[in-house]
Amino acid sequence: MRKKTILYVIGAVFLGFVLVDSLGAFDDKEYYEVPHGNHTHYVSKDKDPDVSVGQFPTRPPRENERITPQGQIVPR
Repeated sequence: MRKKTILYVIGAVFLGFVLVDSLGAFDDKEYYEVPHGNHTHYVSKDKDPDVSVGQFPTRPPRENERITPQGQIVPR
C-alpha cells in the first residue's frame, strides 16, 4: 500500500511539472510561436488584443531585437 501511494505522489508531481511547463512557466522568451498554415508567427506575450496574429512577423527576433505588442520587430 505504501509503495502504491509513493508511486501516485511521484506521478502527480511529474504531471504537475508537465502542466506548469506546458503553460510556459519555465519559458524565458518574450514571445510565443503560433503555427498558421505553412508558416509560424512570432507573437509577443504582451500582445495588443486589437492586433491580429497575422500582423506579427514570421521570423523570430534576433539577439538584439524584440517584438512590440503591435507586431513590429524593433531594436532593444
